[in-house]
Amino acid sequence: MGWVALAMVAVLAAGLMLILRVPRLLWTIAAAALMLGCAGYAIQGSPNLPSAAPRPQVKSIETAPELIALRTQMWGGFTVESQYEVAFDALMRSGAAASAVKLAIAGVTKYPDSAELWTDLGSALVTHDGSMSPSARFAFDRAVALAPQHPAPRFFRGLGHIQSGRLDDGRADWLKALELTPANAPYRAGIVERIAVLDQFIAMAAQARAEQQ
Repeated sequence: MGWVALAMVAVLAAGLMLILRVPRLLWTIAAAALMLGCAGYAIQGSPNLPSAAPRPQVKSIETAPELIALRTQMWGGFTVESQYEVAFDALMRSGAAASAVKLAIAGVTKYPDSAELWTDLGSALVTHDGSMSPSARFAFDRAVALAPQHPAPRFFRGLGHIQSGRLDDGRADWLKALELTPANAPYRAGIVERIAVLDQFIAMAAQARAEQQ
């Protein structure tokens, strides 16, 4: 049934927001968009038509600590940057994105060649600005330029794209991050899983759009 497919998209969208650590303040916007989509489908769609919707299985719900653990695996836990990141993470968890941006700016000012701190700045700016703003993109691009063979800048830039609704751009960055990840890296499986979840969401969204036409 069309309603079943639509409900699955809504559930998967909610799961994706948790997986991608979308700021809570943006949840109301996403919820409103889902409600408008449901209303439009009820008015113009054909909810009683049969469908063959896939049944994606989201194996894990990502939390901020899991992202921090992934970042630590990528960069290492005993770096100069980690001294900044203890305070940075606390600010981000408390919702003080503006203060986190200021701290990250102080970090890249002191260590302008740190791809890790430029990546942190990009992540903070995405949360603060609510999207992949020009300043966030600049920070991520600087990180990529400083560490072109490291997967972390591309992974977190991809996450920023996805949080901004630019799924294709995010997927491209994640695929590149996976390409740059050593086969025996402990975080490789985490990247693979996230790409799989994203692909499921993209496929479900495409199927829902097709059913509405």
